[in-house]
Amino acid sequence: MRLRIVHETRYEYEEPARGVIQALRMTPRGHDGQHVRRWRIEPSVDGRLEAKEDSLGNLVHVFSAEVPASELVIRVTGEVDTYDTHGIVRGAVERAPDLYYLRETPLTETDEALRALAAEAFEGRDAVAGLHALLAAVHGSVACEAKRSDKAVTAKEAFALRRGVSRDLTHVFMAAARHAGVPTRYVSGYFFRADSGEQEAGHAWAEAKAPGLGWLGFDPANGVCIGPAHLRVAVGLDYLGAAPIRGSRYGGGDERLAVALRVENTQSQTQG
Repeated sequence: MRLRIVHETRYEYEEPARGVIQALRMTPRGHDGQHVRRWRIEPSVDGRLEAKEDSLGNLVHVFSAEVPASELVIRVTGEVDTYDTHGIVRGAVERAPDLYYLRETPLTETDEALRALAAEAFEGRDAVAGLHALLAAVHGSVACEAKRSDKAVTAKEAFALRRGVSRDLTHVFMAAARHAGVPTRYVSGYFFRADSGEQEAGHAWAEAKAPGLGWLGFDPANGVCIGPAHLRVAVGLDYLGAAPIRGSRYGGGDERLAVALRVENTQSQTQG
């Protein structure tokens, strides 16, 4: 596929903010499953945009501005060619040892119910079969909601509620997989939906390290392994480590946030 992304995040402030600083994990890197043809980040406010790399190898742009602004728009546009690797992630930048991804975080802590979920999925199965069983169990028992949510709930909360956005289902999957001893990491990115290009937010899934195969991508929101419809952007121990935008501002009072996202497969348009 050739995926085209147009992603706008708009902040409107009650009164002009005196300054903002944002860490943007919104730029994908190439690997065997994707080739970045072009990518651009355009803030609407004059300021400084500095490119860095974080400790996990994510590309990070730090945007800072010290001019009064009543509105800030972060616009991301780009095109990426994606390929079918049968769910296997190869050629990605790796900066942390596998054992790092066994660390439990507040968003991926387990409780009795999640430990039971892990036991049922992995009992009598090898790691790969257990991960596929866990994928089916999370997809089948936790409803995925399409609406954007600003608040990240924990894996325990999402599993108890039996619902959440893709981020929350990913945390459930990760918590159970880590409890079973499988290194697992959070992935933020984009997902092409054949039924609608317009979306309210980006997408999330997990990658788990399977002996003999390497890192495999699992999308519990859709109940599938990753494929050409998935565009990988950033990884972390959980959502907080891979969130597209995190930052702060000085002044501004209350704020309103709006997100507009379009994910298109331009190859299908050309062939059509």
